[in-house]
Amino acid sequence: MKLQRVLQYAQQLLKDSIDEGDTVVDATAGNGHDTLFLAQLVGDNGQVYAFDIQKEAVDATLLRLLDHGLEHRALVLNKGHEDVAQYVHKPVAAAIFNLGYLPGSNHDIITKPATTTQAIEDLLKLLKVGGLIILVIYHGHPGGREERDTVMDYVSRLPQKHVHVLKYEFLNQQNDPPFVIALEKMKEFPI
Repeated sequence: MKLQRVLQYAQQLLKDSIDEGDTVVDATAGNGHDTLFLAQLVGDNGQVYAFDIQKEAVDATLLRLLDHGLEHRALVLNKGHEDVAQYVHKPVAAAIFNLGYLPGSNHDIITKPATTTQAIEDLLKLLKVGGLIILVIYHGHPGGREERDTVMDYVSRLPQKHVHVLKYEFLNQQNDPPFVIALEKMKEFPI
């Protein structure tokens, strides 16, 4: 067995938890790589909801989907992920976040602790039992450590009989390497 890099591991977790016809969420569309990957997994009967606050990211994601003929499988919204509950009303099989900033863009526009935890909370309610939320946490930028710490505190407090929380990281890499947090919903939360 070879250790998978962070992004490979995140994709493997998604592959293992998504079936054709599922509803999934890309909470940070960015340049559209995850949205495309999810669109390939859900098939023609599935649906991807992709969120990003930057028009540049929405345009890049739509273009990537169009280039692969998969635009009909995704709804790409120029909205923050904290709005997920306003747009997604079906049970969700999986969701992915890439926390930080849009690569190749303005590094001052970053994901924020409050909106990220709100989106996680809302997605946990929408998530099917057995579904996953994947958080790829990039924290080596201004504001990144604060979001990392807030998210880690939030997920560490989730009740273990309802959600299993996993952390996957390489300990000997320099320069604040990204890491993965995976949340697996084990049972419904009490109402």
